[in-house]
Amino acid sequence: MWSVTYTADAVRALSAMDKVVARRVRAKILALAQDPKAPNNNVKKLTGIEGYRLRVGDWGVIYTLKQQILTVIVIKVGHRSEVCE
Repeated sequence: MWSVTYTADAVRALSAMDKVVARRVRAKILALAQDPKAPNNNVKKLTGIEGYRLRVGDWGVIYTLKQQILTVIVIKVGHRSEVCE
């Protein structure tokens, strides 16, 4: 299993969300950390910048993978209209 690290912006966004939604987003991130390379229809590689986008309902998570240390770094969390532009 890969470890998960959150940026300060991601932590702030998760703490400001509705508790039920934040719990669901965290659960999807932890499921992703089990095997980030597994096929997942809610994950897309970003174009133009390094990273990936995970969609959880109306919410989006931008993250990168650090292969050397097996870490998923969550960069940004928010409504998909803001995050997935």
